[in-house]
Amino acid sequence: MPENLLLYSEGYLYQWLKVFIPNDVWAQLLAALVLLLLVVVLIAWVANNVVVAVMRRLLTALDREDWFVALSRRRIFRRLTELVIVLVIGANLALLPLSGSFVSGLQRLLYAVALVLFFAAINGLLKAVQDTYAASTRAQTRSIKGYIELGKIISWGICTILVFSLLIDRSPLIMLSGLGALSAVLLLVFKDTLLSLVASTQMTTNDMLRIGDWIEMPQSLADGYVIDIALHTVKVENWDKTVTTVPTYKLFSESYRNYRHMFETGGRRIKRTLRIDAASVRFLSEEELQQLSRYRLLANYLSEKAIEIDEANRRLGEWSSHPANRRRLTNLGTFRAYAMAYLRENNELRQDMIMLVRMMQPDSEGIPVEIYCFSANTAWAEYERIQGDVFDHLIAMLPELSLRLFQSPSGRDISAGIRAARLPTAPKPTGPSSESAHT
Repeated sequence: MPENLLLYSEGYLYQWLKVFIPNDVWAQLLAALVLLLLVVVLIAWVANNVVVAVMRRLLTALDREDWFVALSRRRIFRRLTELVIVLVIGANLALLPLSGSFVSGLQRLLYAVALVLFFAAINGLLKAVQDTYAASTRAQTRSIKGYIELGKIISWGICTILVFSLLIDRSPLIMLSGLGALSAVLLLVFKDTLLSLVASTQMTTNDMLRIGDWIEMPQSLADGYVIDIALHTVKVENWDKTVTTVPTYKLFSESYRNYRHMFETGGRRIKRTLRIDAASVRFLSEEELQQLSRYRLLANYLSEKAIEIDEANRRLGEWSSHPANRRRLTNLGTFRAYAMAYLRENNELRQDMIMLVRMMQPDSEGIPVEIYCFSANTAWAEYERIQGDVFDHLIAMLPELSLRLFQSPSGRDISAGIRAARLPTAPKPTGPSSESAHT
């Protein structure tokens, strides 16, 4: 009895539908297209108003609203809606009153479009991952952009193989075997990609480069902050606001200078030389030593040296009667002691790092005295101010010790010397003594 009832209901439904289905083929095709259009509109409405609203509430409840913004910006929901629409159209083409070969070819084309939309959604998802990661604090130390770009290349490669295999109605394994035969050509074509992949992996693993690092690479004319790390290139914003693009593999195979550790340690090196005129170096007299003892930074040094020198001269005995044998202080050595004491008293310099005032080998441009220390502030403007203050004071202190900076003669010096040479010599004095001498 139930089976008869089911057959009766199916027959009644068929008779009812037969009343509304036209007999002409073109009319049936038009009716089917209108019905399919209504289904597509319904799917689009559900996706845009129901699914999107549910996803927004779900991600907001999980405190991942940034993910919804990223997915919407990358049009993930739109791509998935288009994918469902294409699949629905492709699945219902067989119901249309069309020839089998035409329907089969049209279905393969639609499924190929569906594959493209699916992999476009995957690429959009990868971009959304990059957007959300770039907004996090971890992106300041490690970049995943290279991995994201590699994932997009692989996904589009798989998409290309599947689309071609679907259009020609062949297995994807056949195309993969053909690609194996072309492996040498592929390695040549994707050489830079493979090198960049290895370099990006090594730099990320070993923490060699981060976004925001100040690097200096003279061979590539790069000197500034890293603003972007991608799979194939690294962008460096130079100090003149130009941007240098460096291949990623070059940053792994060639040397460059990274100033990140300098900022992390909090000390920036000051290394600059004062060239002293050798003709101004001499011994200090007792009167000069007494005058210099008034300087607070030299008082302890001079008192200690006085005791040490007196003891050394006393051991000389009668030899100390001649000035050439006695031990004496020089103005250059006293200046080096003053400079070291000044650096030790400066609160804007790192006292826990190396600090030197050393005399280097004299040459034709004077006696180099190098100041080597570290500023306590690594910011460029503050660093230059601290360095300028240190050397302003030390240069101004040189005349107090009867020292001069070496300076190549300028045109003014040469012209002054020529004018002095052209002046007439003073006449010899004449008088009774000279006349008596002649007589």
